[in-house]
Amino acid sequence: MKTITYKDSGVDIAKADRLIDTLKDRIKATHNVNVLSMIGGFAALTEVPRSYKNPVLVSSTDGVGTKLKIAFMAGKHDTVGIDLVGMSVNDILTLGAKPLFFLDYYACGRIDEKVYPAVVGGVCDGCMQADCALVGGETAEMPSFYKDDEYDLAGFAVGVVEKDAIIDGTTISEGDAVVGLASNGLHSNGYSLVRKLFFDVKNYRVDDEVPGIPGKLHEELLKPTRIYVIPVLEVLNKFTVKGMAHITGGGLPGNISRIIPDGLGLTLPVDLSKVPPVFHALMEAGNLDLNEACKTFNMGTGFVLIVENAEADAVVQSLNAGGETAERIGTIEKNAGTEKVVVTPA
Repeated sequence: MKTITYKDSGVDIAKADRLIDTLKDRIKATHNVNVLSMIGGFAALTEVPRSYKNPVLVSSTDGVGTKLKIAFMAGKHDTVGIDLVGMSVNDILTLGAKPLFFLDYYACGRIDEKVYPAVVGGVCDGCMQADCALVGGETAEMPSFYKDDEYDLAGFAVGVVEKDAIIDGTTISEGDAVVGLASNGLHSNGYSLVRKLFFDVKNYRVDDEVPGIPGKLHEELLKPTRIYVIPVLEVLNKFTVKGMAHITGGGLPGNISRIIPDGLGLTLPVDLSKVPPVFHALMEAGNLDLNEACKTFNMGTGFVLIVENAEADAVVQSLNAGGETAERIGTIEKNAGTEKVVVTPA
C-alpha cells in the first residue's frame, strides 16, 4: 500500500516554512530591544519596557472582515496586512497605550507562494507604521475547509500604558473640544454593505472606474487602514487627552458615544463637501441619508480625540505637523436625550 502523507492531504508544512524563511528579514526589522525570542519558537518572549513604573498591559484582537473579498477579486494582497495591524493597534491606542507586539493568524485552503508573502509583508509594513514588533503568529493550511484561492486573517496586539495614564473618557466635561483625524477611506468597515451596493446593486467590477472616484474601484476599496499610533502618542506626551475613539463598525455616532460619560453629548455637524467621494458614491447607490451612512461608515474621520478646549488648536497643529489631517469637529455639551451623539448636516 502506498504511504499517504500529510502533504498528500493538502498540507505542505515545508512550503510554509520556506516562505517564512524568505520573510525573516522583514519580520526582524519590526523587532526592538524588548523582543527576546527568535522566529520559529512555540511562543514569543517580550519584556515590558523598564521605563514604566506601574505598567498595565492592553490587548485587542480583530480581523479584516469581508474586505478580503475585494483582495481576492482584485488579486491584490499587499495592503490587507496593514489593515489587520491597524484595526487592533488603533483600538489599544484609544486607552493611551503604546503597542508592544503583534501576532497574526493566517488560515487558508492552500498556501499560495505569491499571495502569502504579500499578505505577511503587509503585516510587517503595518507593524513598522505602528512601531511594534511582529513576534509570531500561526499559518494554518486547511484543505476543504477554505477554498484554495481564499484565506482569512486575525490579528492580536498587546500594548502598555502607565496605570495612572490610562485614558478612558471619565474626565470628559462640558466644553471639551472634539478633534477628528482624517481616514484613508473606508478602512476595514462596512464592506458587506459596500460589496452589496457596488457589485450587486450597481453591477460594478473591481477594475471599473466609478464616476467621482479617482482610479479603479479596487484601488479605492483596498486603501489600507490608517495607523494613528505615532502622531497620537506624540500628542499624549505634550497635551491632556481625555478620551479617544477609533471609528470602526458603528461609524461616528456609535464609536464616539462609547467614550462620552452619561449626561453629556455631542452635536456632530458633517460637511458633505468634505466627505471623500467613495462615501458619496455609496450613499447614492444605497439611497442612504446622512444619518444612515454615518451609522456604518467613518465618512472620512478615522480617529477622534477629546481634549481641553484651550489646547484644541495646539493639538490640531501637532497632529498636522506629524503628517495627519486633523481639525476640530465639535464640542462636548450637556445632553438629556437618549442619543449621546447626534449627526447633523453642516
